[in-house]
Order: sequence, then structure tokens, then C-alpha cells
Amino acid sequence: MEERMKFTAEDFQKSKDKEELIHLAKEKKIPINKVLKILQYERELKFLQVELVKLQRWVQNNNKRVAIIFEGRDAAGKGGAIRRFIEHLNPRSMRLVALSKPTETEQGQWYFRRYIKQLPNPGEIVFFDRSWYNRAVVEPVMGFCTDAQYKQYMVQVPEFEHMLYESGVEIIKFWFSISKEEQQARFDGRLKSPLKRWKFSPVDQKGQALWKEYSFYKEQMFSRTHTSYCPWIVIKTNNKLEARLESMRYVLSKFNYDGKDEAEISIIPDPNVVMRYYRSVKQF
Repeated sequence: MEERMKFTAEDFQKSKDKEELIHLAKEKKIPINKVLKILQYERELKFLQVELVKLQRWVQNNNKRVAIIFEGRDAAGKGGAIRRFIEHLNPRSMRLVALSKPTETEQGQWYFRRYIKQLPNPGEIVFFDRSWYNRAVVEPVMGFCTDAQYKQYMVQVPEFEHMLYESGVEIIKFWFSISKEEQQARFDGRLKSPLKRWKFSPVDQKGQALWKEYSFYKEQMFSRTHTSYCPWIVIKTNNKLEARLESMRYVLSKFNYDGKDEAEISIIPDPNVVMRYYRSVKQF
């Protein structure tokens, strides 16, 4: 029985491809459900990345300006999703923006100024790993801005985004939503891995203790900045792989790019995972 539950070196040598190995696993009754899920994810990811390349070419050829914002709690999976988005894109017409804290000079300027410099040029897609929405949630929770600064920002941000919309910038705003338990599990994983420990910051340490405060400001942000011209799209799942695939599908579904009807995979997002803010009854 024990031998039937394992692959042998001979099995690997005889199997010509993944399909033969999977068939052999079924014959030997070797549990490979997790492996099959990963293989399915990798297959879907490849097809979706092909569509993203086609989308980028269309954006470039038609001088479109696209800004995709990734927001969410710490460890929500924003960075991992962005890496899969840009993995095969042409760096000449794509940028990743992940700004550090503002300098002393920038702190004395209009809050949106440093983000305006990062907006997409014609024919370009820009990915924001966090954005001007730092002031909507993180800054007031952590005391990085005054109450007056926060209130002024909340009045200005819808107007700022409306100006961008009217000037032809297509903005997609993602909020990656995870549960408190999942966030703690991911924090624990970061601390255990020497390759990921650098991601864990003092702000992260307070993420769990200040969960209710984050939730309050997040709901304020949604209710006051979710607009018809620039809605919030919630990616509601604790599964990182699912979040990546479904956010890609949403972006692809937004544009009528060349070759879209030839896609070898569905680009319709799962409505149980991808939803506009007001469709989500309960937020994490």
C-alpha cells in the first residue's frame, strides 16, 4: 500500500508530460488534488497573461491612458497580483509605481502633486502599488496626517478623479479584501520566511490591533469615493491565486481590445469574488 502512494524515479523517467504523470497518479491512487489546482491556476494564468499582452498592445496603438490601483490591508496580496499582471508586459509602455513616504518638500505641497507626476502617458498602463488612497485609510489610522488634512483630502479626491476621468484617464480601483484570520496567517508566514521577512514593517505589526480602526476608515473611503465614473472594485477572497486571476479577468473585461473574441479562456470575472462596493453585503 505504501508503494502505491508514492511516485518512483522510474515513474518520472517514463512519463513524457504532465498528463501521463497525472494519469499514473490516478492509477496509483496518489492524492494530487493540490497539485492539480496549481496546474489549473498556472494554465489559466498563462492564457490571461496572453490577453494582457494583447490589451497592452491595443492601449499603445490607440494612445489610451490606463491607471490600475491596488489597495487593501497589509498582506492582502496586492504585490503578488501586480507581479503576475506585469510579468510579460513590455516595460516600455508600462510602469509600476510604489512611492515611499513623502519627503519634507512633498509634505508642503498639494497632496496629489506627487501622484500626478506618475499618471500614465498616452499609450501607457501604470500599476499603483498603493496610491493617493494612503491618506484615506493608513494615514489617519496611524496618525500620519492631521484631522484637517484628512477632511480636506476626502472632499478633494472625488473631484480629482473626475478631472482625470474627463481628461481620458481610465482608472480601475481594486480593494483586495481578506479576513482578519487570513491576515494574521500571512503575517506569520512572512516572519517565518527569511525571503519575506523584509515585508513585515512596524505598520504591519499594528494591523491586527487596529483592525476596527482600519475598517472604519475603509468604509468611510468606500462610501465617499465610490462613484459612477470611478467605482471601487472589491476582490473578496482569502485565496491569493483566485484573487490574481479574477482581478485580471476584470481588467480584461473592461476594454474592447483587438483579439478579445479570440481568447482561449473566459475573461468574465466571477461575481462571487469580484464586485462593486455596494454589491458587497459584508466587507472584511
